[in-house]
Amino acid sequence: MVLRQNSTAPVLITYADRLAGNIDGVRALLDGPLNGAFVGVHLLPFFVPIDGADAGFDPIDHTEIDPRLGSWESIAALAARYDVMADVIVNHVSAQSTPFLDWLAHGDASPSGAMFLTPQHVFGGSPTPAEVATIHRPRPTSPFTEVEFADGTHRTVWTTFTDQQIDIDVEHPMGWTYLIEILDRFRAAGITTVRLDAVGYAIKRAGTSCFMLPETLEFIRRLTAACHKRSMAVLVEMHGHHLDQLGVAPHVDLVYDFVLPPLTLDAIYTGDGGPLRRWIGMRPANAINVLDTHDGIGVIDVGADASDPSRTGLLPPERIHDLVEAIHDHSGGSSRTATGAAASNLDLYQVNCTFYDALGRDDDRYLAARMIQCMLPGTPQIYYVGLFAGVNNGDLLARTGVGRDVNRHHFTPADIDHALARPVVQRLLALLRWRASEPAFDGSFELLASAPHVIAVRWSSPTSIVTIEVDLISASVTIDPPTGK
Repeated sequence: MVLRQNSTAPVLITYADRLAGNIDGVRALLDGPLNGAFVGVHLLPFFVPIDGADAGFDPIDHTEIDPRLGSWESIAALAARYDVMADVIVNHVSAQSTPFLDWLAHGDASPSGAMFLTPQHVFGGSPTPAEVATIHRPRPTSPFTEVEFADGTHRTVWTTFTDQQIDIDVEHPMGWTYLIEILDRFRAAGITTVRLDAVGYAIKRAGTSCFMLPETLEFIRRLTAACHKRSMAVLVEMHGHHLDQLGVAPHVDLVYDFVLPPLTLDAIYTGDGGPLRRWIGMRPANAINVLDTHDGIGVIDVGADASDPSRTGLLPPERIHDLVEAIHDHSGGSSRTATGAAASNLDLYQVNCTFYDALGRDDDRYLAARMIQCMLPGTPQIYYVGLFAGVNNGDLLARTGVGRDVNRHHFTPADIDHALARPVVQRLLALLRWRASEPAFDGSFELLASAPHVIAVRWSSPTSIVTIEVDLISASVTIDPPTGK
């Protein structure tokens, strides 16, 4: 993000309604009990509606805030004190959006029709089964949906995620104009960073995977230029082979380090920091460092490229299998009920589990993982459930049947008060405040030689030098000089 203070100080990522009720509530928490821990916040989709088919990632209108959360004035007030990141859902819009409903009502007479992508547009006709099989998608079912028009005719539209999320033709002037209007609204509210959600799927070409093509990278560069023109930074959201992340990083301001969560768990489970150390040696410096997000813990990011076996993974298949099983074991099996075919999941390559449960609710191991997240180059981003060391929400999962809801708890004020009193949360907040204020993190980074079960780093600036060691077996953390906290 384009941060006001320490250039890589921690930022919070949260749903406004699930943490604090609304946007003003988020600001009150940041000003109050979370003061000093964060310089910015990524507000997950706050558009109309926040409770559609995909928890806000299926916006009816990107330029309207759900009134249950506040208004653009609420965003502006938050942005006056903190850096604010917001999502542009690049690939799709809600099936209830005005442009799509107008197309259904008026067919070819609707000027909105050109905004939406059909397989016929890409393939010149109906794709063959072989062509469909090559399409990379986050769900096991067809990426296409048949829709009925007002005159009774039917057409097939591209729906990468769900049948309620209609893919946009971002290469058509109408699709591009739609995206630019969103950027203009963001800039007017003081938003400083834009996350390009699902952008890897935005460009489709016949005979390809339709994911992260050379044309996709060119589109990302074009959209990034449009953001920069409006003084906004760009974060790309993309799960996939780790070399794809490395390839995108030089072209944007920020990329997620989705490799870090599985490798951190693997290192703590096995006591072997080798794979994690190798990744530290190659990972992009302009990373958003995450351990948990509103989605699951990705495993595709450390595996081999399914479409190109020559691109090996950071972990071999058997070790990935052991990693997934260890998450299930440490969570007491609760993650297994929320993952894969066990629940309604968009992302079959992710394990749905809170990070605290993935570490068996062990405070020391959890804080050791958070130290790894904070001590590496990049910007630590803390998910709201992880901030409070949250556990898997089986009740919410049972009500919705959506696997990812196991890690999307709705916190009441009483929940927050209880969490803030827990020692593990107090220790995490102390770590984040130290990370936000320590000047060494604005300096140079060095990965130090160490035993296989230790990750050791040094940060050096003109005014401060800090050495940090994390023992993966004992979960002990050593800071030199000590922080006194």
